[in-house]
Order: sequence, then C-alpha cells, then structure tokens
Amino acid sequence: MSGEQLTRPIGRSGVEASAVGLGTWAIGGWMWGGTDEAESIAAIQASLDAGVTLIDTAPAYGLGRSEEIVGKAIAGRRDKAIIATKCGLVWHTQKGKHFFDQDGKPVHRYLGRDEIIHEVEESLRRLGTDYIDLYITHWQDPTTPIEETVAALEELKKAGKIRAIGASNVNRSELEQYIATGSLDAIQERFSMIDREIEADLLPLTHQNDVATLSYSSLALGLLSGMIGPDRVFAGDDQRKDNPRFSVSNRQRAKDFSNAIRPVADRHGASIAQVVIAWTLAQPGVTFALCGARNPAQALDNARAGTLRLDRDDLAAIDAGIAAKLANMDG
Repeated sequence: MSGEQLTRPIGRSGVEASAVGLGTWAIGGWMWGGTDEAESIAAIQASLDAGVTLIDTAPAYGLGRSEEIVGKAIAGRRDKAIIATKCGLVWHTQKGKHFFDQDGKPVHRYLGRDEIIHEVEESLRRLGTDYIDLYITHWQDPTTPIEETVAALEELKKAGKIRAIGASNVNRSELEQYIATGSLDAIQERFSMIDREIEADLLPLTHQNDVATLSYSSLALGLLSGMIGPDRVFAGDDQRKDNPRFSVSNRQRAKDFSNAIRPVADRHGASIAQVVIAWTLAQPGVTFALCGARNPAQALDNARAGTLRLDRDDLAAIDAGIAAKLANMDG
C-alpha cells in the first residue's frame, strides 16, 4: 500500500474530490436492514479523517434520513467534505411518474423546476449547509424536458447553492441531451467488474466531453468485497435476500474470484475490496468509485483503496481472474 489519497476533478466545475467516495445509501437504512446512527456518523467522520472527501447521499435514502445523518457527521467540518446529493425522487407531490413506495409513501420521478427549487432547500436544511458541491438528478423523469431540468440546475448554480451539475441512471440519448446543454459536469452510474454496460454506450461520450463518471455499486452490493461467502444469510428488508445475483452459486464464484486475486492483494498488503476498488478506478473513463460503509472499519478499509496503485501486471492478473471466475455469473 503506497501513495496519498488519489483526487480527481469533477468535470469542468473546478471542484476536486477524492477518487474513492463514501456512498451512504446503506446509512439511510432503507433496504439495508435498518441503520445505527452513531456508527454511521463515525463511519463518515472516519472517512473524512482518512482523506476521503467525497460523500454521496440522496433524499430517497430513507426519506431524508441519510442526508440528516451526513449533516450531523459533517457539522464543524463542512470544509473537509465534497457533498454530492440528488433530486428528482419526491414523495410530497403526485407530479411526474410513480416509481416505488417507501414507508407507505409513493415516491415519484419528477424533475420539474418547481420541485428542484423546493428539493434543494430541503436537502440544504437536512445537511446543515448553504451549498451542495455536486447536485445530481437521481433518476430521469420522462415527463419533463431535460432542458427545463438543466435550466433549473443552472439557476441554482448561479445562486451559489450548488457548485456542479450531475445526472444519474441515464441512457445514451439522455446523456447526449445533457451534454448538449453544455452544463453537465458528471454522471453517476452502476459499474463494477460484473456490471460493465456503460463501457460501450456512455463512457466514450463522457470521455470526449470532459464529463466525470462516478461509479456506484462498485463492489456489486458487497458481492465483490471478499466478505460475502456462500454461507452468508441475509435478513429483514436487506435487498440482497431475494436478489438472484446473490445466489449461493454466485457467492461461490465471488469467493473463487477473491482467491484468484489474493496474490495481488497480498503483494500490496491490501484487502480484496481495496483491490476491486482500485481496479475500478483504473478503468478508462471511471473517475470516482462510490463505496458504502456502515461502520468506521469498513470506511477505513475503503479509504485505503484510494492510496493503492496497481501496475500493469496487477491489472492483467485481475482481468484474468474476472474472465475465469466471474464471466458466467448469472442474475
């Protein structure tokens, strides 16, 4: 393990953040079997102490719960954090398109100007800050033109309430429309060793247009962390309980992959998860890797990945392991 925490720019925004980011979906508790607030705050603060500046959250993570916990964790150290949060999943209006229910409340996808202006104030209040570093449209709203959405985001940027503009869960056409506005700084998309669709359709566009890419589920909801074996039991509302991706056979494949790349990890004095995260950051077009953590130990383990530098031989060995052990993963 060597080097300082890797940092990279968020597009052309002038904002720079740690390449490893802390994702706080699990901290919100929803679909992850609840949350422990004290442990969550400690995880966020441990990340900041380790040089991880990028903290990613969203109102939909526990209907504001994750943002509130992030706000408590960064109180008194706001200048150490680059906060990314989102808009477009709303539960106090029926506008837009129904997406899912959470805690008995219908959540809609809506990115009209009126709601964005309302949402940013709610997020600022929960986070206890007067600006958001990166503001991302969480899921796309087919009922609102992207030009209207971006105009509202540009308005917030001019007002100093946000510093950079992002979009998440976009298809190629939507990405092209965002890029055409000239205001897009970043996208946030699912990407991992077993979820690589964006390599063909989105990353060439972002690379050509100086748009940063934040990968989420970089560890595939923990499947690639080296910590989830075939005997693991998921309980409560943990989304992995009924997810075919987490079949016993897939968990065995993930374990076999961990064993295959362990020589790389041992050579660097690193964990399997750190190697997977570092591999993610070494992929062309991937700027940031978001990794969830629910306690300080997990947060510090992820943070160390930002100091790991894999060489060409390491990457070749990892790619061989992916081809041999993960290529036939189902679900």
